[in-house]
Amino acid sequence: MPSSAALLITGVTTGLFAGGASCAAVQGGLLAGAVTRRRTATATAAPDTPAPLAPVGAFLGGKLLSHTLFGALLGVFGNTLQPSPRAQAVLLLAAGGLMVLFALDLFGVKAVGRILPRPPAAFGRLMRRSAKTDSAVTPALVGFATVLVPCGVTLSMELLAVTSGSPEAGAAVMAGFVLGTAPLFALLGYLLRRSSQALSGRLAGLTGVVVLAVAAWTMASALQAGGWVSFDTPNRPAAAGGGPFIVEGGDGSGSGGGAAGGAAEAVTPVRTDASGRQVVTLTVTDFYSPTRFAAQAGVPTTLVLHGRDSGGCARAFTIPELGVQEIVKRDGDTEIDLGARKPGTLRFSCAMGMQTGEIEFTKDPR
Repeated sequence: MPSSAALLITGVTTGLFAGGASCAAVQGGLLAGAVTRRRTATATAAPDTPAPLAPVGAFLGGKLLSHTLFGALLGVFGNTLQPSPRAQAVLLLAAGGLMVLFALDLFGVKAVGRILPRPPAAFGRLMRRSAKTDSAVTPALVGFATVLVPCGVTLSMELLAVTSGSPEAGAAVMAGFVLGTAPLFALLGYLLRRSSQALSGRLAGLTGVVVLAVAAWTMASALQAGGWVSFDTPNRPAAAGGGPFIVEGGDGSGSGGGAAGGAAEAVTPVRTDASGRQVVTLTVTDFYSPTRFAAQAGVPTTLVLHGRDSGGCARAFTIPELGVQEIVKRDGDTEIDLGARKPGTLRFSCAMGMQTGEIEFTKDPR
């Protein structure tokens, strides 16, 4: 499964670059109502006193708490179901599809707006009335309740929390998302509520472009996580038989694989042991090295995941075609029996589809 740290980073970056304006368009009015009401009360009591920032912090604190708890519950749900790598990939594709629909909604495509999920109108009116009360705890309660008024990107993050497969990872992705939206949420919410229609339209359009970009990245990762395609340019294959090979390190982007720092490493990626069994060794650090192997078809084969200070998404190793999901040891070997493979390509990836590789089984791997 994806690591909690990787999902936290994914949530933060998605919230920062796509979620802020999208969620502010849906929930910003609630925050603006609570803050404006309390600012008016403060100004009446003491005209020279600046508006307090406490309501904003309370709102975001309540929102962070509810989304983190909900993310943990979604992670528990995913862990109970234990979806296969390809089932997780389908959920990621659905998340990307939702993002596309909400982006089109931001562009003003009316036909899309009719089919998108919306909170009940009565619930929205109740929330707006609650936001206008003078209670000091109201902003926190309203923020906590925003989990019931999700924006489009939030729904996508909730699907990602399900695919995480653990309460810690599910909580991490949702907490990261809220933290990512926090710096811009109050400002964008106020602008979208108070600005002219023209400015509001430009902000919505810009947000739609960002959401489309995130959707494209999510769907591409899903296709790779499902083992259906690979968009990476693989290294030259490490051939079966023979002595040690020199495997060049990647560029650190995850597309080429390789040891951290790009240093060359002498390894024997494909060899035959004394019993005649073929052994394919994949070194796992923060990346995979090498990312492409040439192996003998029709020979009993063992894949060895050699963890060497492994971390990040690379530890969540999957072979979608076989339904294999393994958490690589930080330092140590994990063995996977591949059996005697027929000629063809066997793809592997991290659980999030960001790092991929393949083993090409042929009758003559040289």
